Amino acid sequence: MTAVLKPVAMNAMLRRATEQDAAAIAAVRVDSWRATYRGMIPDGYLDGMRLEDSTDLWTRVLSAHADNKTAVFVAETNGVVVGFAAGMLLDEEKFGLNAELTAIYLQPAAQRAGLGRRLVAQVADIYREQGASGLLVWVLAGNQAARKFYERLGARLLIEQPFSWDGMDLLEAGYGWRDLFALASK
Repeated sequence: MTAVLKPVAMNAMLRRATEQDAAAIAAVRVDSWRATYRGMIPDGYLDGMRLEDSTDLWTRVLSAHADNKTAVFVAETNGVVVGFAAGMLLDEEKFGLNAELTAIYLQPAAQRAGLGRRLVAQVADIYREQGASGLLVWVLAGNQAARKFYERLGARLLIEQPFSWDGMDLLEAGYGWRDLFALASK
């Protein structure tokens, strides 16, 4: 399946997510977490992730009143959601940046085909149009593939710091882009 999907992934349609996309977004998130975070997050946590819980979360996000602060986009190939990205304008700047890429996940078979770059550029573009000064993203410090991906897109490391997620003590790295025109053109 990987060999078939990758050429198609480049031609995926990007569009704003709707509430009807919640289950598909949840499936991408759960599949991606299980494939990406093995060895970084305990297996028990990953294996215990419930699609229903993630669907409920994304239903709430997508059904919330549109305030132009939050944006969620899906990548769709042949009517199937294969990835998504979400962002938000920050109420208070962090590191001189006032927008954040809050999530970007692709089905494992859709990775490394340029689709992640297109999704990040879409999020950057929407916030650039709203006057954002830059974009912040957080990544597990041990996720070397994601770190290299952001660095290839021009992000600069801002900080590494401990944080707690669902009772797990982890280390995160914060990256930022200050030139959203350049990022949106990637």
